[in-house]
Amino acid sequence: MKFLVSVPASTANLGSGFDALGMALGMYDDVEVAGGEGVDGLSITVDGAGSGDVPLDETHLVVRAIRATGYTGGLALRCRNTIPHARGLGSSAAAIVAGVVAGFTLLGRELDTGALQIAAEFEGHADNAAASLFGGVVVAWSEGERYRAVRMDADARVRPVVLIPSQESSTKTTRGLLPAEVPHADAAHAAGRAALAVHALTSDPTVLLAATEDRLHQNYREPAWPDTVRVINDLRKLGVPACVSGAGPTVIAFGDLPAEVDTHGFDVRRLDVDAAGVRVRPLD
Repeated sequence: MKFLVSVPASTANLGSGFDALGMALGMYDDVEVAGGEGVDGLSITVDGAGSGDVPLDETHLVVRAIRATGYTGGLALRCRNTIPHARGLGSSAAAIVAGVVAGFTLLGRELDTGALQIAAEFEGHADNAAASLFGGVVVAWSEGERYRAVRMDADARVRPVVLIPSQESSTKTTRGLLPAEVPHADAAHAAGRAALAVHALTSDPTVLLAATEDRLHQNYREPAWPDTVRVINDLRKLGVPACVSGAGPTVIAFGDLPAEVDTHGFDVRRLDVDAAGVRVRPLD
């Protein structure tokens, strides 16, 4: 059995929607998978992001996710990665989703709620994984140990731009900068803005500037990526909705970028919102 899994990048939080809001972006990692009868052992090649850095054994994240589905047979994987690693664009979630979907395909299983459950258990939250699985805009949550998500179409006027710095950032490190408690007023602000962000992304992008305003996590993480916060603040002062993408340090903005904003050191890319989520295509 041979097939191609194509997984979109994702952005999460989108302001105050911490661990809850996500959106799929038109940047993709592709994994060619061969498994089943006639395939023995394990072989992995990696081109693009992560080449030379990621392990090429059973500890590779795609392989770990495949094994988590219950598939134990031989594997030959060729990974072609365009999603930059450790930049806040869901590269780990994309790898996990690729593995889960590959495992389901090898086992002859249809994708179901179990796919999200397995994927989300790797990261402890479902926002990026749900976006890569389902596409569009997602709201994710957990009920005890069960992960859930709902998908919505993004408004056609939502025009994401990502500004990707060369600097990497670890989710573990940036989470360590967050306080154990926040003021009640900031929590109330976050609840209102997260709810508004759902409306803005799916129905009325004209309120994205207000919807992406955050007091919950971005300022606490500024020491990890001061240039990211500077660009966000400069964009917002000029009326451009902007916030940190996931755990950073990438900036996600919406609309056109004013020429006076200094984006030196950032790779600026306009991306579509991916509406389809993960795709599987048979290979000859």
